[in-house]
Amino acid sequence: MISRLAASVFVIWTLGFFWFAVFLPQPADGVKTDAIVVPTGGAGRIDRGIELLREGRAKLLLVTGVDAEVKPREFAAEYKVGQQLMDCCITLGFAAIDTKGNATETAEWIEKRKIASLRLVTTDWHMRRAALELGATLPAGVTVVRDAVPSRPTFWILFLEYNKLLAAVAFRIWPY
Repeated sequence: MISRLAASVFVIWTLGFFWFAVFLPQPADGVKTDAIVVPTGGAGRIDRGIELLREGRAKLLLVTGVDAEVKPREFAAEYKVGQQLMDCCITLGFAAIDTKGNATETAEWIEKRKIASLRLVTTDWHMRRAALELGATLPAGVTVVRDAVPSRPTFWILFLEYNKLLAAVAFRIWPY
């Protein structure tokens, strides 16, 4: 009985992992949103967010999870952002240290600015969990467009992220 249950759980986990790894989220189309949010931590994320801002896909950009030691002028120099764009449109968020913290920091930023639509820009393998955490914290009625940055994740990154996603889902179902 227990071996059948264990085998069933293993098969379900394996099929879920296959789906997770093969069908990674894709970049979004050209839809416009009120704002863009980019959690730090993956190659190409911030570049994609700034590119979308410059293209006029949104008017505001939040980069959440920025290291406390990063100065705005260092950020501007690193990503070749002019002072005018930094002043008007880019917010560096220093409060978050993980994906759940990114979601909390984003929700607070959104609420202060009364933003109705948001483009989430993160790495393809991170998108599902980031969107799950964000959806759990955003004010009601905020539309989220998922814009995945394509990557070439290792098996290990996919393995870890899939299990983190399962844990996040389980925590939503059984919070205690």
